[in-house]
Amino acid sequence: MSSTENAMENRVSASPRGKAVPRVKLGKLFGSEGNWSHYIQPALAFIVLFGTWELVVRIFNVNPLTLPAPSGVLKVLFSDFGFYLEHAGVTLKEAVIGFSVGTFVALIGGVLMSHSRFLERTLLPIAVLASVTPIVAIAPLLIIWFGFGALPKIIIAAIITFFPMLVNSITGFRSIDQNNYEYLRSLHANKLEIFLKLRLPNSLPYLFSASKTCISLSVIGAVVAEWSGSDKGLGNLIQMFSNYMQMEKMFAAILMLAVMGIVLTTLVRFIEQRALYWHSSTNKRNG
Repeated sequence: MSSTENAMENRVSASPRGKAVPRVKLGKLFGSEGNWSHYIQPALAFIVLFGTWELVVRIFNVNPLTLPAPSGVLKVLFSDFGFYLEHAGVTLKEAVIGFSVGTFVALIGGVLMSHSRFLERTLLPIAVLASVTPIVAIAPLLIIWFGFGALPKIIIAAIITFFPMLVNSITGFRSIDQNNYEYLRSLHANKLEIFLKLRLPNSLPYLFSASKTCISLSVIGAVVAEWSGSDKGLGNLIQMFSNYMQMEKMFAAILMLAVMGIVLTTLVRFIEQRALYWHSSTNKRNG
């Protein structure tokens, strides 16, 4: 290893290499300290929410066609859980692949635009145009172009993921310590070395923050695309059951979507805590 690389390693290491990486337990997914309160608090919130919902439906004798009781929704869901799980797998695959594609393209765009104001002024308005165009207007067109398979759903999920990730990546790649940057320049570090040693580590908090939002948006994008034309997926189930006024079945599909969103967001948070154990955003003192 050259003296330049040694100096870079000692000066701008993204994490305290000398320290052991702390193990992140599943209990820390709901908070930095990982105690039981981080399980109990969200559990109580859901109990209060669904308990109030159940009471309102029963006390006021609400028509199930207007608002079904949670007990009825859960009964329908678990009575045919395999059926809902199969369609959830279709939507999950579309959302995850779309999220991955959108994130990959956004990171490439973020790298290019963070290094060139010309490219930012040229390409960013096009990205804004794509982001403000209603997804419900794009989805039928993609169905016409690419058919009723998974591809148009993946594209929609990628489009809805792309812009938030792009903006955060540009901000993250530029949010560097100027002293460290000048130090690397004094060591004659090239752009790739500066990116790997400085820009990329400092951008991770921004990228993970965007990921927690975009992973849920990708699910929404997949569902909206399924509404436009599909015979599989939770979006198709929601539309079909809505048309036939089967509200308990429709709410069961919505519940599966909600659980999917929670699981995906929690997974991203878990990866964030593993990758950013050194950063203040995941530090115990900020929990």
